[in-house]
Amino acid sequence: MRAREIPSVLAGVKILTVEDDAVARAVLRRALHKLGHEVVEANDGQEAWTRLEAEPVRVIVSDWMMPNLSGLELCQKLRARADAEYVYFILITANSADSANRIAAADAGVDDFLSKPLNIEELWMRLRVAERILKFSTQVRQLEELLPICSYCKKIRDDQNYWQQMEGYINERTGSEFSHSVCPDCMTRVLQPEIEKMKAERVRQGP
Repeated sequence: MRAREIPSVLAGVKILTVEDDAVARAVLRRALHKLGHEVVEANDGQEAWTRLEAEPVRVIVSDWMMPNLSGLELCQKLRARADAEYVYFILITANSADSANRIAAADAGVDDFLSKPLNIEELWMRLRVAERILKFSTQVRQLEELLPICSYCKKIRDDQNYWQQMEGYINERTGSEFSHSVCPDCMTRVLQPEIEKMKAERVRQGP
């Protein structure tokens, strides 16, 4: 598959590459440029962390073994941040990386892996996954923020100024389905009085 035949993903998203080997870093940079991405580069994990604080990104492609701060340590620091947008982290590993190391990486918050030597089609596939995860992450974050909701009927206003039920609003953006029940407060405050009222009405009407 030639680069021009590969569909674009993550359009407009800046990707941070972290690699201490100059040749490997150049290969990664050229591959990402062929896929149409803007690339920010760092020589090791420590430089990457400094760049992140000044220039946030949504995707990081990092080598594992590096001086100063390894790729795994960089990911751990990244996941420890509070109230930050989710960053998709792809770790580049040697073919000899064993299952124990991969489990440790997953526990540290690594999202995906790439093996050396770099394959552009595999890189493209990883970025397709990143695109879906980041889209979902953005939707969830938007739902967590303040929503315009009617004080009376509890409908939510969307971006087109259309009011719809909360269930429909969330379903369209996340695919979530809802089951309905009654909370204890509403059971005591609303439903139970209605049941008692119906019972009293039946008694008054007689058999």
